Amino acid sequence: MSFQDLLLQQIINGVSLGAMYALLALGFTMVYGIIELINFAHFNVFMVGSFVAMWIMGAMGIVGQSEVLYGLPLVGVLLVTLIATMLITGLLGVLIERVALRPLRGVAGTAPMITTIGLSYILFNVILLAVGADSKNYTNPLPRTHWEIGEAVLRLRELLLWGISIGLMVVLHYFVRGTKMGKAMQATAQDPEAARMMGVDVDRVVAMAFFLGSALAGAAGMIFGLYYNFTSFIIGYTAGLRAFTAAVLGGIGNIPGAMLGGILIGLIESLGGHFIAVRWTDVIIFSILVLVLVFRPTGLLGRAAPTKS
Repeated sequence: MSFQDLLLQQIINGVSLGAMYALLALGFTMVYGIIELINFAHFNVFMVGSFVAMWIMGAMGIVGQSEVLYGLPLVGVLLVTLIATMLITGLLGVLIERVALRPLRGVAGTAPMITTIGLSYILFNVILLAVGADSKNYTNPLPRTHWEIGEAVLRLRELLLWGISIGLMVVLHYFVRGTKMGKAMQATAQDPEAARMMGVDVDRVVAMAFFLGSALAGAAGMIFGLYYNFTSFIIGYTAGLRAFTAAVLGGIGNIPGAMLGGILIGLIESLGGHFIAVRWTDVIIFSILVLVLVFRPTGLLGRAAPTKS
């Protein structure tokens, strides 16, 4: 394979990874933009989402590629699985916020963030105890349709995953910019006390932010399973840290920044892993995190915000 074709193949792979990281990064951004909290439970909401999607497809009778191959039945199964997974993980996010984080809303310091770390380990261990430590094979009902671009290969799987990711990002952008709830979220992000005095139900807005962020994590979990054809209780750690790096790189709290950061981290992982060495990938990615925090703490598209009253 020529260098140009090899480069194109790694770009295709990197954009696919980046689409998944962007969805996860958007979840971090949604919550941080509203209440300035790094939600580390988000890592394992993503992991739970991958299992939920696998169980739903199994319950619908999809156990392998031979079950559903072409046409509307496959589209219907994937759409139902995606919606159901997003609803379940979204409600899980709301439950986390309502039970464990809302009572800490007025507590200063690191207590809320440390609480999210504890919640993350609860989810981690619940899945570990429930399904075991072995990786689980993920059903792959997608047809093996592909197109050759020179010697590079673009599979239908990548196109579908790109479509899901871009579609969800566009819907989120419209929701935040063009709906009443979205405008309430923007007002709360600017100044929650002023928003409350103007009649905004801040508790409802925060719950919606957790719902949307966790729903996107569930979608990313399904994408992970379909892309790699496995899932495990451990996947939230590495993918979550990379998505967090993507959010910081793009500018945490900034929706376009999360998208950009996700794609960049995906490309760095794919290109660095192939052209340098896989074992150096994490060094490169987290070195970028440190450099961004040191020299541009607001990220590529972020900007310093005024101190909230």
